Amino acid sequence: MTGRDERVVGALVGAHGRTYAEEAGITLRDTPQPLYRLLVLAHLLSARIRGSIAVAAARALHEAGLRDPRRMAGARWQERVDALGRGGYRRYDERTATQLGEAAELLIERWGGDLRRLRREADGDTGELRRLLQEFPGMGPAGADIFLREVQRVWPETSPRLDAKALQGAERLGLPKDPERLLGLAGRAEPAVLAAALVRSAIDKDVAEDSLERAGAR
Repeated sequence: MTGRDERVVGALVGAHGRTYAEEAGITLRDTPQPLYRLLVLAHLLSARIRGSIAVAAARALHEAGLRDPRRMAGARWQERVDALGRGGYRRYDERTATQLGEAAELLIERWGGDLRRLRREADGDTGELRRLLQEFPGMGPAGADIFLREVQRVWPETSPRLDAKALQGAERLGLPKDPERLLGLAGRAEPAVLAAALVRSAIDKDVAEDSLERAGAR
């Protein structure tokens, strides 16, 4: 099955290997602003809402100037609601607007507005990092996992990371659910890219079917 599995992974990554940060227009670096934008994106993606809407809402917040914790905390609640609405994030807009403001305030008060200080507090312990992320209002386990999947590009201690949601995508594609085997099948593909592609397969049946068709594995 290795040949078949390599073709499927290659097709999946080739067609759908784009991180959610990239889709949201975030050039991820280990600097305060892109890390904060990723935190907001992870928060939005963790809700029961389509990923495309969450990405559009993250872009809308950025376009409204709410791209760092001080601007987010200093914005009026209605400004945050309106920006989320322009991104189509209407089902949870009022609650999320409140949570984003509170989370920005916590980040400023406890870590000086810089997620790298939160990282230093975790001291290389990914479990502790995941716990600290969940201290932000609205960031549950799903949001923390999304952040860690994406941030592994710039925080090496979190990589390689293929979490439960990514492994669900592997299962849907008939691939092994062992992270090491999946990484081996992916060749030079970055773990963050592989993880994002597998998650897309988990949440979107069309992505899985397209990948299998491209690989000639249907």
